[in-house]
Amino acid sequence: MPLQEHHSKPLIEVTRGTLTESVHRGHIAVVDTAGSLIASAGSPDYYTYARSAAKLLQAIPLVESGGAARLGLTEAETALCCASHGGEPRHTEAARSLLAKAGCDESALRCGPQEPMYAPAADMLKAGGQPATALHNNCSGKHAGMLALAQVMGVSIHQYTDPGHPVQQKMLAAVADMCGVPQSGITLGTDGCGVPVFGVPIAALALAYARLGSPRGLPAERAEACRRIVESIRHQPYYVAGTARFDTALVEATGGRIIGKFGAEGVYAAAVPELGLGLALKIEDGAERAIYPAAAEALLQLGALRPEEAAKLAAFHRPPVYNRRGDIVGEIRPVFRLTRP
Repeated sequence: MPLQEHHSKPLIEVTRGTLTESVHRGHIAVVDTAGSLIASAGSPDYYTYARSAAKLLQAIPLVESGGAARLGLTEAETALCCASHGGEPRHTEAARSLLAKAGCDESALRCGPQEPMYAPAADMLKAGGQPATALHNNCSGKHAGMLALAQVMGVSIHQYTDPGHPVQQKMLAAVADMCGVPQSGITLGTDGCGVPVFGVPIAALALAYARLGSPRGLPAERAEACRRIVESIRHQPYYVAGTARFDTALVEATGGRIIGKFGAEGVYAAAVPELGLGLALKIEDGAERAIYPAAAEALLQLGALRPEEAAKLAAFHRPPVYNRRGDIVGEIRPVFRLTRP
């Protein structure tokens, strides 16, 4: 796709002392379940890869098919299918259990080994002289879920990452349907873990999350799958991310009223079921440090995130900038206002 013409907005400033040292620009779209634009910043039609924000949508075929129930997946294992987890021991144990229920073991995973994202877990491996494995990969739950879907569908588990594999075709169809775009309107790339990744307008990703959180208008099987996925994350938020992670902290701070999912290269998506809204954002330069302040501020401006909940998320909403001695020398702060049509 050629370089897009768009009008981005400054979303986040990084200060040091009295100066603004850096600015992160981007785009935000908030839509309802009918796809109507409720609020925005920048260009709501900005086209980008959903990256790991698509994982909740990719989990739908396994649950919708009845496969999750047939295999006896727990809520923790269902949440792990949606995760970019930290590679902590409970994450790898759940991934191993999920694989066993799918009739597989770690050797079937094609996501590749990855050092745990949670630094203490990585340090623990190093201290024990143990190598990182595919189970530690932040996407191992998603891949285990794909293997489980292949078993439920009765298709080969080999080459399950290929775009033409029946598992990937099933997931492409679910993403397209939830986003309200034709499959031909989705640009496919290859994600960091080797599976297809989906390029869509951020307003379409927001629509998918609105429908995920408030699925009343969807077919019965799809609606029930969405409810089960949301409930699994509400009840087991640790398994969708982990210790000191925003996705987990957001669910915990709001009592599950809001669920959200990080995606690489500056992507975030959230569902607000009680308001029937979905939110998606893209930080243009891909900076992770700008994602969570922008997401928390947008949710606060919408009235979805309450002030006392935002206070619990202060370390993500307005994180300080430290020097090497641990002194606070600046701040990462939101500077945008959502506009309404």
